[in-house]
Amino acid sequence: MATHEQEITEPVDLCLPDGTLNQAAVGWSRKPLHRANLRGWGRTKRWEYWCVTTPTHLVALTVSDLDFLALNTVYVLEYGPGGREIECSSIVPAARGVRLPDTVAGAPGSRDVVVGPARPTGGRVRIEIRDEDGGTRLRARCLTPDRSPLEVGLLVARPEAHESLSVVVPWSEQRFQYTSKHTALPAAGRVRIGSEILTFGGEDNETWAVLDHGRGRWPRTVDWNWGAASGRTDGHTVGLQFGGRWTRGTGSTENGLCVDGRLTKIGEELDWHWSPSDLLAPWTLRTPSSGQVDLTFTPFHHRSAHTDVGLIANRTDQCFGHYDGRVRTDDGTEIAVRHLLGWAEDVHMRW
Repeated sequence: MATHEQEITEPVDLCLPDGTLNQAAVGWSRKPLHRANLRGWGRTKRWEYWCVTTPTHLVALTVSDLDFLALNTVYVLEYGPGGREIECSSIVPAARGVRLPDTVAGAPGSRDVVVGPARPTGGRVRIEIRDEDGGTRLRARCLTPDRSPLEVGLLVARPEAHESLSVVVPWSEQRFQYTSKHTALPAAGRVRIGSEILTFGGEDNETWAVLDHGRGRWPRTVDWNWGAASGRTDGHTVGLQFGGRWTRGTGSTENGLCVDGRLTKIGEELDWHWSPSDLLAPWTLRTPSSGQVDLTFTPFHHRSAHTDVGLIANRTDQCFGHYDGRVRTDDGTEIAVRHLLGWAEDVHMRW
């Protein structure tokens, strides 16, 4: 089922010279083509969020510039009862020293990103996102709450012709978001926690990366759902990318499937159902009309993050778990989704 949204096929500026939305930029693309030439202060938000899943652990790095402050985070989750959960976050007033490029950080032709001191102490973190031949290098360093050193060194591959989903969501000429979501990217590397070294990647250790690249000018408050997953199922390499609530009424969605490197754009809003009082209960995600998506997400871990620093406050309930069900690509191929590892989240943001 073809989407009604315009496909962007040539490079385009997100904004006009006066900083308002360029209407020619509204649409979606199979690779990042937008230059986020944002202007103004106070409502401008920029971030790079990388999440890498392995059979035993999840590693996430965030670099963000929210105008009023920067919030940079290193997060590691070890699955299973008694598994470690480590989060190191650094708040930088006025986002001093955090500068994110107009294009995807660490991609060919874009500027690398480095934040934090080389040897962080206290609550500070060091995060690097750099371009390397054939991939994006992710590095991070911080001290855990018990003052053990935590170091991340991962390389995310860029398979040739692998497609992603980039979308402009237009609330108005003054408020809009460019999001570029990349799923099912092979990754490899290691994480050191204290004296323990964890190695990921290779044939027997499937490791997948997801990127959420965001640039835009946002309303004061907004609610959203986001779900993603990557892995092999039913003989295919599958990346799931779903959003909800924040795109309603805009004519755009951030819904898509990446199957064996080829993107299927879904223009239909999904029906999300979950229990806010029991976030570990199964969630369901379905396309009400086309039948392209019919999935159940079963969480095994709930990560709750609440931040309130005056002008900025958020409530994030992010659940990690597995997707089961079925999806259908543009060419009519039905794919059985079995135990695909990923997450789903419910977020309320005031910023």
